[in-house]
Amino acid sequence: MERDLLIIKDELKKYANTISKIFSMDVGICDKNLIRITGSGPQKIGEKIKGIANSTTLKTKETTVILNPRIDKICQGCSEKKSCKEELEISTPIIYKDEIIGLISLVSFDYKQKIKVVENLENYLDFIKQMAELIGIRFKEFNEKMESSEREKILSTILNIMQRGVLRYNSRNEITNANEFSFKTFGKNIIGEKLRLTSQNDFLMEQEIYKLKIKNKELTVLGKSLSFESFGIKEKIFIFDDMDKVNDGIRELIKVPNSVSVDDIIGESDFVRVLKKRIKHVANSKSTVLITGESGTGKELVARSLHYHSNRNNAPFVVINCAAIPESLLESELFGYVRGAFTGADKNGRMGKFEQANGGVIFLDEIGDMSLYLQAKILRVLQEKKVTRIGSNIDIDLDIRIIAATNVDLEKKIKEKQFREDLYYRLKVIPFDLYPLRRRKEDIIPITNNLIKKYNRITEKNIEFIDTEVEKVFLNYSWPGNIRELENVVEFMFNMSENSDILSLATIPEKLYEKEKKEIYKEEKNITLQIECIEDFKRIEREYIKKALKIYGNSTEGKKKVAEKMEIGLTTLYRKIQKYNL
Repeated sequence: MERDLLIIKDELKKYANTISKIFSMDVGICDKNLIRITGSGPQKIGEKIKGIANSTTLKTKETTVILNPRIDKICQGCSEKKSCKEELEISTPIIYKDEIIGLISLVSFDYKQKIKVVENLENYLDFIKQMAELIGIRFKEFNEKMESSEREKILSTILNIMQRGVLRYNSRNEITNANEFSFKTFGKNIIGEKLRLTSQNDFLMEQEIYKLKIKNKELTVLGKSLSFESFGIKEKIFIFDDMDKVNDGIRELIKVPNSVSVDDIIGESDFVRVLKKRIKHVANSKSTVLITGESGTGKELVARSLHYHSNRNNAPFVVINCAAIPESLLESELFGYVRGAFTGADKNGRMGKFEQANGGVIFLDEIGDMSLYLQAKILRVLQEKKVTRIGSNIDIDLDIRIIAATNVDLEKKIKEKQFREDLYYRLKVIPFDLYPLRRRKEDIIPITNNLIKKYNRITEKNIEFIDTEVEKVFLNYSWPGNIRELENVVEFMFNMSENSDILSLATIPEKLYEKEKKEIYKEEKNITLQIECIEDFKRIEREYIKKALKIYGNSTEGKKKVAEKMEIGLTTLYRKIQKYNL
């Protein structure tokens, strides 16, 4: 039988290029006599590859790693020691029928690249060993003269997914070969054992979900089965990945870091102090939470704080707004679906929000707007701790905490038969009722100051103070939109302010000080009526201009309006302002 690796030199060139790109090192693939067949770097094809690592591997039949050339013990007595400039050497044997038929030799002359490889040495060595194993398999196929297009396709697939499990088995379902991933997953002694594959009729990322059982171990896996024929004998290869690992990877990709803690809940009221204390107290509980309160009171802020201070803070925090998603889509968003579950469904199926949040927290915002049909399904999730994708009959176990929020009166909805009473009590195990801003006025100015810091960063302005008149208006206003409306107003005032270090009354939205504005107009009218009977005209005129400027603002446009009201020219108004020191 042919034992010369040269017969697959074209294939070896592809492997060498792949290895070189991944390692960023000089790669040489040689035969058992150390004659270079292909590779990267300056050494020519046909030359003998040097290096103590390669000669050591020929003797030991094991991978040799020299981390510190010229210093390591293995280098003692090497004739090339004085002229050696290598920073790292790796030599891996290519084995066929327990004999070395060649080597993969890697050499680095770059210290930074050496550090990169050393930091991930185990992963790099696993990869290079798999490549050596793959070359051995490819060599065997060529020696057996089996170069069918199907085998080429299988080999290409294996090359691209070497970090996944590969099982080769015959018509009796007996495993005839396996890769390192499979051995690590099911143990070393699986050759000759029978495997059992049970389709779950579910798909993800264009691959099917199976139950894979070998001996007494069963896993849910994502895989693909390929058939081929060897010497007239039909065999199969099953390529798979552990489903738990796949799901963890998907959740990791979609996970958004949550850095919101109770420190982000701003306020000095008794309500806020009690709220923060209670959040920390119940954060680690597994019980459901129902947060109620008007729109803009910070319900999501409380939910995120509960997650942050809990023992689930490194697990996903998934948010879904039940009112923002159409009813026809909400079910699939929450529970996911399998391939072909409905018209327009993704051919790969889809993981729902409950699965995405598994191990962590799901926040169901505006749950009061959810239909009775979906309420029943949510109740089942709470009771059974399981979820089932649309179109599937397979239950998925959940370890999840549910936090719900609403700005509607759920007890009223229960009386109107629009919300399930049993779900209400399932959700309201730990209730949080958030006060509107008008019930905690002592928090208004601290929140405003915090918002000023935020918008100073955003707008690159430097506002440091709040006009006392603005504070009065803020404290007298009812804030129907709560904190969200307050932030909207502050952002508006930032946009309206000029180069000033104070948040002034001139920039405030008119709706906030309608009462104050009416009082100013009333005073203005009284002043006008009294002008004829008051001798101290200068004092009245000064007060008139002062009040008018407060109404229309101190900007050029505001002054123009004041001049028009007084029926004087703008220049005259400026002289009067200077005269009265306004």
